[in-house]
Amino acid sequence: MKKLSVTMKLEMSIPDDWELVKTSTGVDVIKLPNNQFLDLTFEPLLAADPEETWTSTDDEDFLNEVLDMVESEDVTYALGKE
Repeated sequence: MKKLSVTMKLEMSIPDDWELVKTSTGVDVIKLPNNQFLDLTFEPLLAADPEETWTSTDDEDFLNEVLDMVESEDVTYALGKE
């Protein structure tokens, strides 16, 4: 097997009422005003043609196979003013 390293960095402008909260295990997630929580993380997207629409898979076996290949993941959130 080969090693693939993927680095993702997002900068987003978000509503003022979104806030960072920690889960019981100390992981940061984003609390939305409608009592939902958002975690931005790796999700495989697929397309039949790389120039067309990309979508997540409904094939749970494939999804689990890809997720099992992930050896580590690091997501860091930081809130600041624009």
